[in-house]
Amino acid sequence: MIRVTSRGSFKNFDAFAARMKRREQFRVLEKYGPIGVEALRSATPVDSAETRDSWYFEIAQRPGYFAIHWYNSHMAGGVPVAILLQYGHGTRQGTYIQGEDYINPALKNIFDQMANDMWKVVTQ
Repeated sequence: MIRVTSRGSFKNFDAFAARMKRREQFRVLEKYGPIGVEALRSATPVDSAETRDSWYFEIAQRPGYFAIHWYNSHMAGGVPVAILLQYGHGTRQGTYIQGEDYINPALKNIFDQMANDMWKVVTQ
């Protein structure tokens, strides 16, 4: 025979479940979506006005998963220009243009702030 007993309260779990039911975690993502877009716009190399102005975000969700994704819609030859700027690329003339890491530094502080806010949602 198996016996299970419990002492104490489920108050903390009940509060957590209520926050998740109210989808408070999505408020954090909705808050940081535009902030990330602005950070990426500010960090995009100046020569690339079209790339700079093509940032947007989407919130993805499916059972057991939610995330924020930032995208850039400016394409050249089927490749996102933002990626070419980030990682570098070859030219038709055979030269190589060195990439510049501008995406990661632009989003680092935002990821840190978002993690802190999400932690508060989960633990309050």
